[in-house]
Amino acid sequence: MDRSYDLMLDDFLMYVSSEKGLAKNTLEAYSRDVSSFCAYLQARGVIDLNLIKQEDFYFFLDDLRKKNYASSTLSRLLISIKIFFRFLKKEGWLAVDPSLYLDSPKVWQLIPEVLTKKEVDDLLATMDTTTYTGSRDSAIFKVVYASGLRVSEVCSLNIQDVTESSIRVKGKGGKERIVPVAKKAVDAIDQYVVTFRDPLFQDIDSPALFLTEKGSRVDRILVWNRIKLYAKKAQIQKRISPHTLRHSFATHLLENGADLRVIQEMLGHASIATTDRYTHISHKHLHEAFAAFHPKP
Repeated sequence: MDRSYDLMLDDFLMYVSSEKGLAKNTLEAYSRDVSSFCAYLQARGVIDLNLIKQEDFYFFLDDLRKKNYASSTLSRLLISIKIFFRFLKKEGWLAVDPSLYLDSPKVWQLIPEVLTKKEVDDLLATMDTTTYTGSRDSAIFKVVYASGLRVSEVCSLNIQDVTESSIRVKGKGGKERIVPVAKKAVDAIDQYVVTFRDPLFQDIDSPALFLTEKGSRVDRILVWNRIKLYAKKAQIQKRISPHTLRHSFATHLLENGADLRVIQEMLGHASIATTDRYTHISHKHLHEAFAAFHPKP
């Protein structure tokens, strides 16, 4: 490990040993946890800790999760790392603590199972768009992946919420946001509405965009069951749910260089520990970031 990392780790262990009075086993756990993260950073070419971003923590934890580390182990690792960085900030090694707003209890929600771009394509290809159900489902899942919607948000969409370039979403707590939407998702919605929804349900006075075969608004259970069916058809072995597409959307944006703040704005995260401390991002900025970074603009 780089000498600067060694020095920081030595100072940290001396601090927690003398001032915190921790047991030997706890100190050893801290040493292993922090050393593993520092080694990970070095492997990624990150030598200056002032250049660390929040996504570095997420990628590290996601790598361990893929190696079947238990949630309890990941939780302990994150706590060790947060204490380490708090110490570095206090001692002047860092100008800013990059781990400050990591939400320990909920971090696993940020690194769930994620589909590759090919797996997303394979999943969407299983939907028969020549039928009502397949056309509707194709539109639903393209919207979830194109705009990062929660399943409850896509179920609550009304026809007037969708324009050629954006979707008005009612999120948690009734908070509304406007998010960009990919052209392929809009085309899928148009095909579903024009070919199936309007002709079949012209006598039903419902504002809901996505309807069941009987004309009622789709619900979470239906969407959950449908994606399980398509995942099986696509022979995707990962544990998958509608939320998987939402997280795949965020991960693919991040992998293509989008700023984490932009992603959190589009996802509608409302945690005080994260989004409330970020600078307001204009809708124009969101559209520009979406067009520049999303793999399916």
